[in-house]
Amino acid sequence: MGLDEDALEYHRSEPPGKIAIQTTKPTNTQRDLSLAYSPGVAAPCREIDADEDTVFDYTAKGNLVGVVSDGSAVLGLGDIGPSASKPVMEGKGVLFKRFADIDVFDLEIDTDDVDQTVETIAALEPTFGGINIEDVAAPECFEIERRLRQRMDVPVFHDDQHGTAIISGAGLLNAAKVAGKDLADIEVVFAGAGASAIASARFYLSLGVDPDKVTMCDEGGIITERRVEAEGLDRFKAEFAIDGPDGTLAEAMAGADMFVGLSVGGIVDQAMVRGMAENPIVFAMANPDPEIGYEAAKAARDDTVIMATGRSDYPNQVNNVLGFPFIFRGALDVRATDINEPMKVAAAKALAGLARQDVPDAVVKAYGDQPLQFGPEYIIPKPVDPRVLFEVTPAVAKAAIESGAARKEIDLAAYEERLEARLGKSREMMRVVLNKAKTDPKRLVLAEGDDEKMIRAAYQIADEGIAQPVLIGDREDIGQTASRLGLEFEPDIVDPDEIRLEEYADRLYELRQRKGITRREAGELVRDGNYLASVMLETGDADAMLTGLTHNYPSALRPPLQVVGTAPNAEYVAGVYMLAFKNRVIFIADATVNTAPDAAVLAEVTRHTADLARRFNVEPRAALLSYSNFGSVDTQGAKKPRRAARKLREDPAVDFPVDGEMQADTAVVEEILTGTYEFSDLEDAANVLVFPNLEAGNIAYKLLQRLGGADATGPMLVGMDKPVHVLQRGDEVKDIVNLAGVAVVDAQQGE
Repeated sequence: MGLDEDALEYHRSEPPGKIAIQTTKPTNTQRDLSLAYSPGVAAPCREIDADEDTVFDYTAKGNLVGVVSDGSAVLGLGDIGPSASKPVMEGKGVLFKRFADIDVFDLEIDTDDVDQTVETIAALEPTFGGINIEDVAAPECFEIERRLRQRMDVPVFHDDQHGTAIISGAGLLNAAKVAGKDLADIEVVFAGAGASAIASARFYLSLGVDPDKVTMCDEGGIITERRVEAEGLDRFKAEFAIDGPDGTLAEAMAGADMFVGLSVGGIVDQAMVRGMAENPIVFAMANPDPEIGYEAAKAARDDTVIMATGRSDYPNQVNNVLGFPFIFRGALDVRATDINEPMKVAAAKALAGLARQDVPDAVVKAYGDQPLQFGPEYIIPKPVDPRVLFEVTPAVAKAAIESGAARKEIDLAAYEERLEARLGKSREMMRVVLNKAKTDPKRLVLAEGDDEKMIRAAYQIADEGIAQPVLIGDREDIGQTASRLGLEFEPDIVDPDEIRLEEYADRLYELRQRKGITRREAGELVRDGNYLASVMLETGDADAMLTGLTHNYPSALRPPLQVVGTAPNAEYVAGVYMLAFKNRVIFIADATVNTAPDAAVLAEVTRHTADLARRFNVEPRAALLSYSNFGSVDTQGAKKPRRAARKLREDPAVDFPVDGEMQADTAVVEEILTGTYEFSDLEDAANVLVFPNLEAGNIAYKLLQRLGGADATGPMLVGMDKPVHVLQRGDEVKDIVNLAGVAVVDAQQGE
């Protein structure tokens, strides 16, 4: 099937459309229903009647946006009317929810009268925390937005105007930086004089472009004062009329630094691009076909053409989804009365700053592993980059507070953590650990320090103040890689070819001489990054260690086990995964180390895992799992976890609830645990799950991750004498950074 057929099937499959209403409170019992509706609902009604501001406390208004359209200017389709515009408005709701967790009602209104449109939308103010006007034709859209902003006490935002302005404005900030041009000096030519073009031109002035250096063209050519008077052009076009001779778009572009296309495809040729100034900026944003194609524009000249389009199949897509979800998120969370110019400028600057940062591996993979590094081919972040939420939204909220648009003050540092929680429980949990790490950063040695991912991770670790990273590897290679990646930092590098390794070799020999290692072999082994990092950790030259990115797990684990060893109170180590679901977190052990543990090993692994849970501020409740419930099956397999649970319950040093053996659903479903097995020492569902063997643990965590939708963090190694964590091949930079935080907190607790 073609794209159209696929899209039709996508929309008509049951249930039709793309959105639905979902309850956010329990509705399972009669009491639930009496709270949700009659008679309980009367209580919040009375509270709101007494104080209207409490509507934000008792209803969803504070997270609800109305997407409103009359269907008069649907992108790429024109005036198709309100009913035909509904799939687009539903799609807008999907984007609000997907990227910023904002709920949407889409409202398609059947009128082309400005007064009636304004009255209809204004009357809906009690329902919504904000209004997003969409696909309304110019010039009516300007008047509708202006009047609604005056009348309504919630943010009103016409995305067709401001979305393109903000995203392209972010691109402009970076394009000027790449081209070495000052915003106040650049000559900008616009093709198109509709809502997007006029809003973008206005916004560029807010960013620092000189109004005397802006030339706007419509289908009649350059908009001049003569044309305004002779042709009766509307006042919005007149705003950018120049006091000069009439002319064509080609004449306007001659010598210009920047072309901004918001018109129709194919109106610019290579000769027009060649006539522009050195290192021209070409934003050809007509959809689906740009004013000039990407390849044609780049091939028109020998110098650097910094190109952006509205298409996803070329670099630097100007995509409004980078703006409106996050701008509304920030506005809603401070209960802003408006989305004003300072908030829009803050959004553009935050986006521009994000494009200059290292790009997460997940984003690179989403775009076919193509290189994404700040420069001519990457001046605008990608829409799937999760960091947009953390960069743009707090910047908008801060600008709203500082500009007086906010009705609610918030702690911006704590706000960023709440935003992270919207992207998943695992991010919220990791933030707990990373914040602890930042209070007292430790010296962290990265055994595979010349690997590109390790270098990128070291940069983030240092930049965020999580640890003091030490990279083991060739100094020149590491420096060249960092330079190529545009990472401006001076990492601590331990190059085996530069330092004297005798003392480390002596220590390794001392530790392993009765394990078959000669002094000569120790001298050779210590040149290996894994052994060198392990000895540095053992001797106190480092506080924690990461390895495993380029080795299989057993090979990476062997050197630290041989050199660092287990803790004084431990005989075994184990690999633990933290699995985060929407509303709960569980820790799974052992998933990587012990193949067939006995009862003593299971008990020890349980203690270590409980300690790890507390590093994430989770009070452990441990269950020893089996296929048996409290003696219902009496086999050797069931006896092992039963003995381990008994051993732990009888240990006065164990200060957390633990029980077993029990089946997995008994452990995690509170109704089964407390309803059927009320004698259990667990009063709530378990959050530490200890599996009877490695096979079961590894299978379970992977099934829960892939089919259960859990976010997995780990494996985290527990039971070592000093903090060591072994990565897995294919781990991303974020995984390295997360385990670095865990390692630092381990080191802090070890002190």
